[in-house]
Amino acid sequence: MKAHTLLRLLAASLAAALLASCAAAPGTVAGAAPRPKLVVFLVVDGLPQRQVLDYRDQLAPDGFARFLDRGAWFANAHYGHAFTVTAAGHATMLTGAYPHRTGIIGNDWRDPVTAEPVYCTGDTSATYIGHSTNALDGTSPKNLKAETVGDVLRRVDSRSKVIGISGKDRGAILPAGKTGIAYMYMGATGQFASSTHYMAAHPAWVDRYNAGKPADRYFKAEWKALLPEAAYARSLPDQQPWYGPAGGGLPAMFGARDDSAPGPRFYGSLLRGPFVDAMSLEFARAAIAGEQLGQDDTPDILSVSLSGHDYVNHAFSAESRLSHDHLLQLDRLLQAFFQDLDARVGKDNYIAVLTADHGFMPAPEYNASQGRESGRVNSSQVLGRVNAGLEKRFGPGKWAAGFSGSSVLFDKQLIAQKQASADALAEETRTLLMAEPGFVAAYTRRELQSGSRAGAPFYEQIRKSWHADVSGDVQYSLKPGWMFGNTVATHGSPHPYDTQVPILVYGPAWVKAGRIDTRVEVVDIAPTLSRVLRIAPPSSAEGKLLPLPGL
Repeated sequence: MKAHTLLRLLAASLAAALLASCAAAPGTVAGAAPRPKLVVFLVVDGLPQRQVLDYRDQLAPDGFARFLDRGAWFANAHYGHAFTVTAAGHATMLTGAYPHRTGIIGNDWRDPVTAEPVYCTGDTSATYIGHSTNALDGTSPKNLKAETVGDVLRRVDSRSKVIGISGKDRGAILPAGKTGIAYMYMGATGQFASSTHYMAAHPAWVDRYNAGKPADRYFKAEWKALLPEAAYARSLPDQQPWYGPAGGGLPAMFGARDDSAPGPRFYGSLLRGPFVDAMSLEFARAAIAGEQLGQDDTPDILSVSLSGHDYVNHAFSAESRLSHDHLLQLDRLLQAFFQDLDARVGKDNYIAVLTADHGFMPAPEYNASQGRESGRVNSSQVLGRVNAGLEKRFGPGKWAAGFSGSSVLFDKQLIAQKQASADALAEETRTLLMAEPGFVAAYTRRELQSGSRAGAPFYEQIRKSWHADVSGDVQYSLKPGWMFGNTVATHGSPHPYDTQVPILVYGPAWVKAGRIDTRVEVVDIAPTLSRVLRIAPPSSAEGKLLPLPGL
């Protein structure tokens, strides 16, 4: 063969190889499985990892057990930021970025200049379709500063569909990203709705679903325990004294006895139990059929965030029998959903990922009964004492305008008027906070911007919860066992009971089954799904590939 002919053949081979490499995203490997037709992203709001394992022997064969027995799951998965709340978690999952990049520092916060309230998904330019809308209602992803896996997927191919569904607006909107479509449960009507940010009117399949009045079937229905009483011996009995005057136990009926017909009070009450979760999965089935999700070779993403567990845990704690049974209810709902996915999409055509937006701390009263330090912090009283201390040093005035996310926000106009030092105010505020019972760490704006306290207790987690353009001036965290507010239990700390959540993956075509004990973080989900989809990870992602067997 002549030399120039050989050179032409080598050049052609090299060009073909280059083209092949360009067709796949960085990190994909030759011979990898085809892209999934559908990514099913599931979130159980407020589910600590410990609950999944504590009740493993009571799970149905094909709900959570599908992941634990035939999928890959991570025994040591955590969030890496400090203020572990719903919006921050939902913004992290598919962006692969913590609040210091997403700008979603909490469920709500204050404008750092005006101190006016801001809601995480609030947008006064958009309204709910067919429903009344209040000023701070969640209607769009305007405040989200990072792109999601779905945004990248749709930029590569606009035929891909990305849909988010949830009982909470933030649970639907934030995983759906900038270019997806979100549908959320309307507590006033028992329907699901989107907003004018996404469309002018609902598709026909949404109207058909709502016309069936799905919530009304639960009027005067009872939430009954799935198992005999003895099966709940490992959780706290009903009617604990710290539940308050209303108490709490099973069976629980939805709809007051004197109500003659379903109304807003009834529709809102459904969130605290398994029924809105059942409707969310039912609405997801309608979306799969109505939008033909997973029916062609253009990948789609369906995100479903199940909100009920968070409401149950706030009202009764994760240690309660109600929470125990609610997990089992979810387990059976997931089993039925997976079986429908297998039939409609095909069991080898989709990959499912399940995680949570945060864990849950035990109720302070329960901690105290176990001999552990615990307590409650009254935010208004703390703010009053902080301002009193600042007045002693800097003169009259309400220097601390309020709490914003998990920070103290200063009155910028007062600082300018009095020509005070913001850095000095921050140092003094930190000192005052650390003198309060329950606070474990606090860092100033200057420390968080400069990185000067690297290695200090909780500094990295607190820094990841703080955004320079959105957050306040002194960021803090509470001690283990301490919480703000009067709900039975809550979350929002950098401690393992709040940071450790499940990361469960099922998709035999892409991953092998097995337990992985390596510590991983929720930010690792986005780059991993990006690899499976053969797209670049979101631009703000800071995670790494999950060490999934077979990937």
